[in-house]
Amino acid sequence: MIRIKPGAAQALRDSGLQRNLSHTLDLSIHSREAAVGEVENWEELRRYASAAKLHTLDHLHDYLVQLETQVTGNGGRVVWAETGTEVLQFLVDLARREGIRRVVKSKTMLGEEIHVNEGLEAAGLEVVETDLGEYIVQLRGEPPSHIVTPASHLSREQVAELFADRLGMEATDDVEELTATARRTLRRKFIEAELGISGVNFAVAETGTIVVVENEGNARLSTSIPRIHVALMGIEKLLPRLEDLPIFLKLLIRSATGQKITSYVNLISGPRRAGEVDGPEQFYLVVVDNGRSRILADPLMRQTLCCIRCGACLNACPVFQRIGGHAYGSVYQGPIGAILMPQLLSAREVPEHPFASSLCGACGEVCPVKIEIPELLLRLRERVGRERGSRLERLAMACWAWCMLSAARYEAAGRWMRRLFPLFVRKGRMRVPLPPVSLWQKERDLPAVPRRSFRELWLREGNRP
Repeated sequence: MIRIKPGAAQALRDSGLQRNLSHTLDLSIHSREAAVGEVENWEELRRYASAAKLHTLDHLHDYLVQLETQVTGNGGRVVWAETGTEVLQFLVDLARREGIRRVVKSKTMLGEEIHVNEGLEAAGLEVVETDLGEYIVQLRGEPPSHIVTPASHLSREQVAELFADRLGMEATDDVEELTATARRTLRRKFIEAELGISGVNFAVAETGTIVVVENEGNARLSTSIPRIHVALMGIEKLLPRLEDLPIFLKLLIRSATGQKITSYVNLISGPRRAGEVDGPEQFYLVVVDNGRSRILADPLMRQTLCCIRCGACLNACPVFQRIGGHAYGSVYQGPIGAILMPQLLSAREVPEHPFASSLCGACGEVCPVKIEIPELLLRLRERVGRERGSRLERLAMACWAWCMLSAARYEAAGRWMRRLFPLFVRKGRMRVPLPPVSLWQKERDLPAVPRRSFRELWLREGNRP
């Protein structure tokens, strides 16, 4: 069972983490606001993208078949995997068959979700993250703390200390020197690797093209230098047509990094062809379900699969702003993690995730594909209550519902509460603390109960001129 409260308490006590989060997230928020403000038809683009994603989910089978046909026609191979275990088995079998020992990997949240690094390392392979943020957290033995900026919880001083310890460089907080050291180290890994693994931001069914956006060039090197490229893609990453791509790129990049466009937008359509100077000899697209079909089957919750992993909801969330990503204890954090993890796993395994929200609505306002995150959080809270609530709690809620469904019963319950309340409560505090009210009272006083209900006052005085 994954719980948030212990990690949240620790994060709130960490003053250094609080400074790092405040600095990083403030920059992200302001950059996004400036970038979005330049697009006059931003809301129109959001509506179009939402409709396009929902349309794709409605016809997902047909578009997946079309994608497979096009990828195969381009010279690639499509592998279907229902679970993360099947993905790992394919990768291990491929490595053994091809004599692969060294792997470079660009950022892929799906790879984190199914624990690709751990699985390949257990099989004796060397796996190196090549995104700078991912490389930093890999050296620290940590998972990413943010789906876009994996090392956003760290300061440059912490990174400098890490590089001095693990890479043997002299301690310095000069960012250019730190990145140059990482570049020199990773360059050797690119040249030596036989297999490159990448994620997929979008896959275009019409052309069989996968799209990978980045700022560092590491994804391009990971997919073009090794002789084999494997792209890991969740079934929801599809776009129907190539002409849809510019709209989604505009929404994704401005929401994620506040840029007009990233430094690199890689469009990959299969292995190297005759006459081309770079690119892999073999290309595999691994299409992964891993619980997504269950989400797709729910008419309301399926909009979770519209997510394009921009991270804007994390940056805008007041809870995430205070506790960061590691406190969630899960691959996906923030508002999107709060709705995605209970569906990929179960409400029993992550019971606190749907409650790690103030329901302020900021996540829904910034979502570029208009996912109704607050509404989905409420639905998941109901699910947690059904799956984990005690018999006493369920009985209490049933009684409450029984009273609320009848005006006469509601009025009678109100009269009895006004009579009994003074026997149990004095000056806003319970005479004998009883959970769960006593837990609620750690931060609040109980409001005073009026002598008469509003309805009684209305009937008695409401007709006065």
